[in-house]
Amino acid sequence: MPQTTPYSSKFNPSTYSSNHSHRQPVEENYGGLHYRDNKLVSGSLEALIQLLVPTVDYYPDKRIREIAPKIVQLLTEWTETFPYDFRDERMMRSLKEMTHRLAFGDELSRRAMQRLIQRLLRKLTTLGQYEESLATSSATAAAMDRPLALKSKQQLVRRDECVLNLCDDPFVFAQQLTHIEMERLSYIGPEEFVRAFAKKRPSDNHKSFFSKRKASNLEAYVEWFNRLSYLIATEICMPVKKKHRARVLEFFIDVAQECFNIGNFNSLMAIITGMNMNPVSRLKKTWNKVNTDKFDILVHQMDPSSNFYSYRTALRGATQRSSTAHTSQEMIVIPFFSLLIKDIYFLNEGCVNRLPNGHINFEKFWELAKQVSEFLSWRQVICPFERDRKTLQYLISAPVFGEDELQLASYESEGPENNMERDTRRSLRFDIELSFLNNND
Repeated sequence: MPQTTPYSSKFNPSTYSSNHSHRQPVEENYGGLHYRDNKLVSGSLEALIQLLVPTVDYYPDKRIREIAPKIVQLLTEWTETFPYDFRDERMMRSLKEMTHRLAFGDELSRRAMQRLIQRLLRKLTTLGQYEESLATSSATAAAMDRPLALKSKQQLVRRDECVLNLCDDPFVFAQQLTHIEMERLSYIGPEEFVRAFAKKRPSDNHKSFFSKRKASNLEAYVEWFNRLSYLIATEICMPVKKKHRARVLEFFIDVAQECFNIGNFNSLMAIITGMNMNPVSRLKKTWNKVNTDKFDILVHQMDPSSNFYSYRTALRGATQRSSTAHTSQEMIVIPFFSLLIKDIYFLNEGCVNRLPNGHINFEKFWELAKQVSEFLSWRQVICPFERDRKTLQYLISAPVFGEDELQLASYESEGPENNMERDTRRSLRFDIELSFLNNND
């Protein structure tokens, strides 16, 4: 292979952020590549290619048996880490062509490549089935969430199942939330983070910046967060009696506490978000019957001030616990996902891909790789909790009220406090009943 510097063997993105503040960093340049303390920080694309590919003095076909295992290793890493790349027919065709070429030089590598392709096809099939199930679940939930004609308080509670009838144990409920979170995390590929920001930006026509189909699992996970928040608010606003609403509030505060203990920060934030929605927060008489000390502590933990300092401290603690874990439960880390996406987005937007001299800014990509690699380690954990199928099904498919239905339910629970709220209630009743009639024509 082409001669490289002795430093090239020490590339390690995980140590990019090492603290060298006590001394001057050593900077070197070799063949158009710039190093700092033996770490590649920038370079031209041409120099990188020259480092990685054969030259006229070295042609792979002459020593296929020697390099075949390395090619297999590279392709194994690629197909395991970025399987979505091979949904492209051209990529799959190239992979099969490579398998055919290796067959002439090394039988062991040919067999390894065949096993690699079989694993890849199984993974792509599983991914496809998962995405189909998500689409089916979304369609079912959308049909069930159509606006209802809510003429009286009694109609709000006419549902076959209520959360406390299904599961009244906060720990078990938090475990089922963790099952859903970890399953959805496991299907998000690292390439989805790249594709999510490749075309669209938040400022583009105020539309979602997720590329259509290219980041479907990532987007579905964000949608799950929103659904859970509205489900929490729906459950709290539904009961007729104040004492029942208070029981539901207390239950979800306990669930949120268990989520924090488990390391499930995404469900924790979704529960807090649901409780902080106006239809829930305005229920003062209901809140007065609840001891909110525990809830106040949890809200503080997820406080956005100082760039979510309290949450980031708790996340570091959970990550440290995971790295030294003795049980699978201690390994669980489920980040507040929307914040993770924002962090990656602003890192991507805030740092240039190329420096003024035209070099690729490898420092930026080391840091991006560091964040995504940490996420990959979190998503590989297998959920250790026993499944409760009824609770899981309820969480995924139970009808959820929209904003208007929630607001009306809140007014029916605790009446309007002023003329403006009374006018809003009348308007909401009219709009919801009209919508219901239109949907049933």
